[in-house]
Amino acid sequence: MTKKIKLGIVGYGNLGKGAVEAINQTDDMELVAIFTRRDPKDLHVSSDNVKAIHISDAEKYKDEIDVMLLCGGSATDLPEQTPELARMFNTVDSYDTHAKIPEFYASVHQAATKGNTTAIISVGWDPGLFSINRVMADAILPNGSTYTFWGKGLSQGHSDAIRRVNGVKYGVQYTIPTEAAIQRVRNGENPELSNADKHKRVCYVVAENDANKEEIVETITTMPNYFADYTTEVHFITEEELQRDHSKAPHGGFVIHSGNTGDNHNQIYEFSLKLDSNPEFTASVLVAYARAAYRLNKENQYGAKTVYDIAPSYISQRSNEELRRDFL
Repeated sequence: MTKKIKLGIVGYGNLGKGAVEAINQTDDMELVAIFTRRDPKDLHVSSDNVKAIHISDAEKYKDEIDVMLLCGGSATDLPEQTPELARMFNTVDSYDTHAKIPEFYASVHQAATKGNTTAIISVGWDPGLFSINRVMADAILPNGSTYTFWGKGLSQGHSDAIRRVNGVKYGVQYTIPTEAAIQRVRNGENPELSNADKHKRVCYVVAENDANKEEIVETITTMPNYFADYTTEVHFITEEELQRDHSKAPHGGFVIHSGNTGDNHNQIYEFSLKLDSNPEFTASVLVAYARAAYRLNKENQYGAKTVYDIAPSYISQRSNEELRRDFL
C-alpha cells in the first residue's frame, strides 16, 4: 500500500475547516493533527483519530507530519507563522497581501532553505490560479493588457483585516466588480482602469458597544494594501443581521487578457471562477499543493516556491501516464 502524505493544519477557522473537508476527499493524504492557539479542548474535531494540539507543541510533531497547511490570516498570522514553521516543516499557505509578497517570499525562503524544507507560498485562487493565468495570457499575447476582477464575493483576507480593527466585534467585506468596466475589457477596448474603476469594497461591521464608529470607518477606509486604493463603504449592522444575511462565503472573479496578434486581430483570454464557498475552494487548492510540497521536498528542492515554479503534474493525484492519456 502506498504511504499516505501526512498533513497538519494550523488554524481552525473557516479555511482550516475547509481543509479538513478537502483532505477527506483525497485518497493519498491523511490528517494527523490540528494546531491552534486556543485551548485544544475547545476544538470540536469530527474525526476521532485527529489530534487537537496547542501551536506551542508543533515542533514535537516534526517527524509525524509531512506537510503543514497554514490556515491563518495574512494580516498578522502568516508573516510570523510561515517563516517559523518552515524551519521545521514543509508548508503551504495562502498569503494574499499582494504588495508584500516579495518580502514575504524572502523571509520564508531563508527559513525553508535553512531547514531543508519546501514552503509553497501564496496558494489559492488569487494569488494562485489567477496568478498562473495572468502569466499564461501575458506570455501568449504579449501585445495586450491583463485585467483582474474579483467578486461579487466575500473576501476572507479583507474580512480578517477589518475584524482586527479596534472596536470591531465581527465584520465581513464584499468585493463588487464594476460591470461596465468588465464589458469594456471584453469589447477589446484595452481601457486604463484604476482599482476604484474596477471594484468597490463594501464592509458590514458589528461594532463593540463602546466603540467609536467614526474611528472604525477611518481606520478601515485608509488601511493600506486593503482599502485605501478603493471606493469603500462601511455599514454598521447588528449581530443578528450578520448571522442572517452574511453567514455564507461566496466569491469568484475573472482574469481577462485582451491582446492583438498578426494583422491587428483582437484575442480575448479569459479565466473565471464562481464559488459557493471561498474558504472550501481555497482550502482545496492548498491541499492539492501540499502534494507538490511533499514531492518537491523528496527531490531536495528546498526553499520557498510559488505556483510559477510547480508543474501541474506535481499537484495531481494521477500518474503522468494517466494525465497524458486522459487530459492532454
